[in-house]
Amino acid sequence: MVVKGGCAHDCPDTCAWEVTVEDGQAVRLTGAPNHPYTRGTLCAKVNRYLNRVYARDRVLHPLRRVGAKGEGRFQRVGWEDALGAIAARLGEIVARHGGEAVLPYSFAGNMGLIQYASMDRRFFARLGASRLARTICGDTANAGVMAALGTPTGALPEDIEHARLIVLWGTNTVVTNLHLWPFIRRARAAGARLVVIDPLRTRTAREADWHLAPLPGTDAVLALAMMHVIVAEGRHDVEFLETRCEGWPELRSRLAEYPPDRAAMICGLPPEQIVELARTYASVRPAMIRTLVGPEKQPGGATAFRTIACLPAVVGAWRERGGGLVHWTRSLFTEALDTRSIGGRSPRTRTINMVQIGQALTDPSLEPPIQALIVYDSNPAVIAPNSGLVRRGLAREDLFTVVHDLFVTDTARYADYVLPATSFLEHLDLLFPWGHTYVTLNQPAIAPRGEAVSNTELFRRLARAMGWGEDPQFQESDEELVRRALNSAHPYLRGISYERLREQGWAPLCLPERLHVPFRDGFPTPSGRCRLFSDPEPGWHQPDPDPEHPLVLVSAKTALHFLNSSYSGLSWHRAAEGGPRLAINPVDAAARGIADGETVEVRNRRGRLELPARVGDEVRPGVVAIPHGWWRSLEGVSANELTSDGLSDRGGGGDFFGTRVEVGRLRGP
Repeated sequence: MVVKGGCAHDCPDTCAWEVTVEDGQAVRLTGAPNHPYTRGTLCAKVNRYLNRVYARDRVLHPLRRVGAKGEGRFQRVGWEDALGAIAARLGEIVARHGGEAVLPYSFAGNMGLIQYASMDRRFFARLGASRLARTICGDTANAGVMAALGTPTGALPEDIEHARLIVLWGTNTVVTNLHLWPFIRRARAAGARLVVIDPLRTRTAREADWHLAPLPGTDAVLALAMMHVIVAEGRHDVEFLETRCEGWPELRSRLAEYPPDRAAMICGLPPEQIVELARTYASVRPAMIRTLVGPEKQPGGATAFRTIACLPAVVGAWRERGGGLVHWTRSLFTEALDTRSIGGRSPRTRTINMVQIGQALTDPSLEPPIQALIVYDSNPAVIAPNSGLVRRGLAREDLFTVVHDLFVTDTARYADYVLPATSFLEHLDLLFPWGHTYVTLNQPAIAPRGEAVSNTELFRRLARAMGWGEDPQFQESDEELVRRALNSAHPYLRGISYERLREQGWAPLCLPERLHVPFRDGFPTPSGRCRLFSDPEPGWHQPDPDPEHPLVLVSAKTALHFLNSSYSGLSWHRAAEGGPRLAINPVDAAARGIADGETVEVRNRRGRLELPARVGDEVRPGVVAIPHGWWRSLEGVSANELTSDGLSDRGGGGDFFGTRVEVGRLRGP
């Protein structure tokens, strides 16, 4: 038997897959061969997804803590006992402190609409819990693009193959957006030039025709300097700027502040590279910029994206197919699907930003204090910044913590109860991607292993344990929720039904031809024009100089076999990565007497790490990098031990990549 479904990981590709099942066991998983985007291929992470499903150390039964928080010692209990104890404790906390003393913590461990945001939202709304600002990834980038274009969705991803200049700006496509790569390869076969802008020499950068490595946080300056050159040399599209944009006089005045010589000093690039990039971008048509989320993780992340999003308007790149900016496609789905009724209405309770969970858990002035934390689809002890502070918060004896996961993660080690979660092969979901335009029905291929339950079933059970079993909102099945989401009169969903998806597995949105040149009839802004400048404008941000910590740390998703912290708990995936390393440039290594392979200390005011150095051209001078996602409990290293938990300028995202560190040889005893 072959069952059709799809991958709900935090990835723009949202692959459609097919699962071969024999005697109730999944024996093979492959990419859907007829899917126009997946094309039969899965990434290095998901190729071995069955390892995750059938892992020996997978949590298959409810567990109750018997050791100290952080030790990870548990004993098996029954579902009835676990639910009764959890409901009783939540009831006590709400009675004493109010619902806001309870905080859900979830994000993109599962990006399917039903398992990501349905029963859980209804449950915490009924409880009156604090709301979580789920802004750790994407919201800042989207805020910046929307500020210029009026939408986070620009050109359609497949149209990149029509471009003759492709600029991958702060995105490691080969690792984090693999299925866009064939479209880029076809464009290159037809003569396109590929430019990568990234502080790291990533796998994608090594494949490029030209790689520029600006200092982290200087993307807005580079974009402004490009526009300075374009306008100074008369290469801008005057008619487009005057008739299709607003704020052009203000932006033009601003460009005078960023000539190539000044920008070169800020960005750490030769001025002639900036000039060449500007001339190339203005002269080659169609020209397409591809962004995802990399540059957002700065104090000025939204400004960077807003400034980059102005570039296509300056040269009129929106005029033809294959030109403009490819960013996110999620808005096409949220516009088409009935997503609001899935999660219900949230009460006007306080909001806690997930980026600053460490601060929230340790703030003595927070009223009411967070007394209960319910974690699912996430691993904040690893993925949240300033993780030492996060762990101190999780270690509070008065904090009641419940974790719903497939494994005893670094976060679960601090839990009072760990509840077994289903894998993607074991539950129903509707996948609405943020990187392409195909909706997918993920159908359960096998029965849940052990006593595992889906997110939706967990919150149905908790609702019954709380005495809310008669509430109709907790009685809807997953199939009913999927049908509710699809029950929309929006034209993008024309011809897409539950029955069609159950039979075919996936279907393309019914998009109008005009979206191949998306802003031909105007931009979705109040004026109908691209917004080039607004007042007040926060400007670009550069980290303050710190003589004690002169190096900028980038903790990017460069691991081929991990996705955030998923898979880094599995031995095969850890072995395939070869262990965490600090990438450091030979110039910085020589200045510190560091040899390749030597174990070094990386430190700042938040903490310190010890790990081997990898000396080479992976990073430019002034920058070091540690791959994101390693579990501290397994490897002794987590990049977020050092990262900042400040916020970016818009959208509520974090400023991770503005983190400053120093690196040194290990001191003797």
